[in-house]
Amino acid sequence: MVRARRRDDLFITVPSFFRCPISLDVMKSPVSLCTGVTYDRASIQRWLDGGNNTCPATMQVLHSRDFVPNLTLQRLIRIWSDSAPDARLADQPSPPPESPLSRDRALSAARSVAAGGAGECADSLPRILRFASESEENCGFLARMEGFPCALLRLLDFDGDESERRVRSLELVVRVLGMVWSRLEDRESFASAVAKSDRRCLDSILMVIQRGKSESRVAAVRILESAAIDAETKLAMSECEQLLLRLLNLVAPETDLALLEASLSCLIQISVSKRAKTKLVALQSIGRLARLLSAPSSTVSVTEKALKLLEVASSVKEGRAALCGDAACLESVLQKVFKVSGAATEHAVATLWSVCCLFGDQRAREVVAECNGVAKMLLLMQSNCPAPVRQMAGDLLRTCKGSSRPPCLSSYDTKTTHIMPF
Repeated sequence: MVRARRRDDLFITVPSFFRCPISLDVMKSPVSLCTGVTYDRASIQRWLDGGNNTCPATMQVLHSRDFVPNLTLQRLIRIWSDSAPDARLADQPSPPPESPLSRDRALSAARSVAAGGAGECADSLPRILRFASESEENCGFLARMEGFPCALLRLLDFDGDESERRVRSLELVVRVLGMVWSRLEDRESFASAVAKSDRRCLDSILMVIQRGKSESRVAAVRILESAAIDAETKLAMSECEQLLLRLLNLVAPETDLALLEASLSCLIQISVSKRAKTKLVALQSIGRLARLLSAPSSTVSVTEKALKLLEVASSVKEGRAALCGDAACLESVLQKVFKVSGAATEHAVATLWSVCCLFGDQRAREVVAECNGVAKMLLLMQSNCPAPVRQMAGDLLRTCKGSSRPPCLSSYDTKTTHIMPF
């Protein structure tokens, strides 16, 4: 009994973020891509050498194929490994890596999934995920396989089972579906099934977002974004308050970068109708976005997306009212007018123009003026920004110039009597 318990102690739980999303083994040399996702160097190098130009976990196109060593994670893995029960763990030889899955074996596994048995799915899905992770060509092969994509949707059908085992199974389904989605021939039908279908698929995806591991949550959010392809599906998603809440809960500086960017992109994609924008405002999105903008760790991409969502919110009166009541948020928006990117400048100026010029709120005008906004608008008008941005900057300059006395322009306010030359 003691020996059996001792043996059980050796099989400790490995933190999920220590595992490579491709091999699912503990990473030996973790490196991060430009998407922010970390992989084991050998696994991601093999993926790129296979001719792939996307991030395996998020399927985003890579703008750069450079690696950045994740030294912090490597140090954490080393500390965890050194402190694991029984030092023999480190000495035990690791099992040999599984050989790549052939197309015949992948076809057999996919047919087992299509057949519908729960046991067959549990055995086949991990092998199919490994097969899909090996190359984009494999993803296309699975997408074209008759009956397989529909079987994935059937597996997403929520049956009321919220057990941990069911969540792990749904994670596999979501990750495989996320990899094959862009290669599906009838994406419209699949989008409709995910967004509507009595919300049964949607409930399963939301459960993965709430309880899944990081890479599965990213895949789930990206499926939602991809499913929002027309006004009907976007409206159907925006009507689900739980979906909006789950996504907004991820809008925080401490959220994993890939998951944060995916959540912001999805919110932008579905926030098209006036009802959707009003709901976002009612769910306290302004405060969350303000906190994100003020975080020193926010990347350029996150800042752009956060400003875009604020611009979206400012297009309805409820959003403009919420922005006018949050001086700290307006100040953060003004600070992002410069030194981020051209897109960030456009979103920031459009938001300020909505509250100061369109809404005409005196509080907002005073905040802009007191935070050196007049000088910034002057500089912006002298830059090479697009004509619409320059026009909005001019409107803001005229509107906010008399609201306060910014220190940089105080010397122009004198009591000298000017003698006109006529």
